[in-house]
Amino acid sequence: MDINEDVVRHLTELRRRLLIVFSCFIVAMCGGLYLSPRILQYIKSSAAANVQWNVFSFTDGLFIYLRCAFLLAMLFTLPVLLYQAWAFVKPGLTPREAKGTLAYVPVSFLLFLAGISFSYFVVFPMMLRFMIQMNQTIGATETYGIDKYFVFLFSVVFPLGVAFEMPLVMLFLTRLGLLTPERMKVSRKYAYVGLAVVGACISPPDFVSHLSVTIPLLLLFEISVLLSNRYARRQAAYPYPDPA
Repeated sequence: MDINEDVVRHLTELRRRLLIVFSCFIVAMCGGLYLSPRILQYIKSSAAANVQWNVFSFTDGLFIYLRCAFLLAMLFTLPVLLYQAWAFVKPGLTPREAKGTLAYVPVSFLLFLAGISFSYFVVFPMMLRFMIQMNQTIGATETYGIDKYFVFLFSVVFPLGVAFEMPLVMLFLTRLGLLTPERMKVSRKYAYVGLAVVGACISPPDFVSHLSVTIPLLLLFEISVLLSNRYARRQAAYPYPDPA
């Protein structure tokens, strides 16, 4: 009976926190609907190349408008979601674990923003210019649809935003004991090859653009290794419980 009551209590708490997240998403969605026209105009005016947007169906503009609002809502709801997830598991953590994991919430959000900013202001303009030059080289008439433009934009921006979470993910896996400095040293050369392949898939097939994507990914990996090594040394020097 006590177990059932405990399950019901946890489910009630989970529903309450999900309701908070959903409410924040609705509010953020309303704000996104208001801000979307301004953001879309900014994206168009700040494009790296003079690209004329075209629509090929009556619903293209509406879908882009709603997609922009939805992505803004997701972006601003992410910190609330992370915090509510932390608050839900907090009763099962020690005070030090709770304090340490709370820092993951703002850091994760800031890393994601850093990745999006880097990809939008550095990587995407290079890719756009390269693709336009390729189209002009073959003598193609340039007519770009707004839907394809944003699909291309999101396919570049969001993978790099996720990639910038690498240091946090590797540090978390080290805290769980799934990664060790020895394993990372052994797998470093394989990680370099994998990141180079990822960089080649994201960037245009020219050397400068490839380096502009691959080098930050390699730096992120090395930062991840340094953070994981630092945590592992600290754990070895101060066995659990950690010093305050």
